[in-house]
Amino acid sequence: MNTALKIAAFATGLTTAFGAAYGVGHATGTGPAPRPAAAAHTGHTGHAAEAPAGAEAAGDHLPGGLQVSERGYTLSLDSPFVTAGAPTDLRFRILGADGRPVTDYRPEHEKELHLIVAPRDLATFQHLHPTRAADGTWSAATALPAAGEYRVFADFTPAGAAEGLTLGTDLHAAGDLRPAPLPETGRSVAVDGYTVTLGGDLTPGRPARLTLTVTKDGRPVTDLQPYLGAYGHLVALRAGDLAYLHVHPESTTPGPEVAFTATAPSPGAYRLFLDFKHGDTVRTAAFTVATGDGAAPATAAPSTAAAPSTTAAPSTAPEGAHQH
Repeated sequence: MNTALKIAAFATGLTTAFGAAYGVGHATGTGPAPRPAAAAHTGHTGHAAEAPAGAEAAGDHLPGGLQVSERGYTLSLDSPFVTAGAPTDLRFRILGADGRPVTDYRPEHEKELHLIVAPRDLATFQHLHPTRAADGTWSAATALPAAGEYRVFADFTPAGAAEGLTLGTDLHAAGDLRPAPLPETGRSVAVDGYTVTLGGDLTPGRPARLTLTVTKDGRPVTDLQPYLGAYGHLVALRAGDLAYLHVHPESTTPGPEVAFTATAPSPGAYRLFLDFKHGDTVRTAAFTVATGDGAAPATAAPSTAAAPSTTAAPSTAPEGAHQH
């Protein structure tokens, strides 16, 4: 994905882009496989200048994903309103500068487009792989677990484009809104009988190495399966504005460690979502981390019905509808 630490300039080996969401309050609505090569990526936003430590790019170097339209491309949802808990077919188009739907893409990490959906409280995370019709309309079957404000990120590379980009837009889920604080986790989380342990720290404005170690029943997992061309997939979302950071692993061995290099755009609290595949099932381990001196996990804007457990359930949906 270039689409569960695309935003500013980041180190080689990671793909970045950021998206922001706005709006809080009550939601209303109308209705053993081949070993993959190490990923070597550049930022999809194509920004060459690196911001000072702790600062974000400005002016012509705005982080990607902060807007619904960028470089002549626009993310257009059929409807920004859904009902929480009900089956939903998210339908959208990527419009070109001429206003017509884009129908030609360059695949990145085995897919033409990656879709991320997350609520503002960052309690859940969905990594979807929608299907595209001949007319350029994308659709993805999903269900939003609770009422609130969500952010949708589309990560793609148009055919012929030198760089990909991430566009973001808001999605409103109607229902009974019960605000919840940002989940708190430790360095290890349990996921369907697996334990994932986070090593390393995000550092504002500087590359940092993150290592996630997967064990099961106290034993290292050394036969992780490739997922989207790699042995792990990491997405980070910043609390507050849901700035979006997407990284890919440096690791070329199937566990137990999956290593990433990432740069936090600023001090603050982040949610990290690691997707890993084992036993033909994709699972997600979620962490809450803080960066910067004295930073502590912040309380996010209202969105979901209850504070989640640090134990995540496995996904039983197809990989094209992976959600947590």
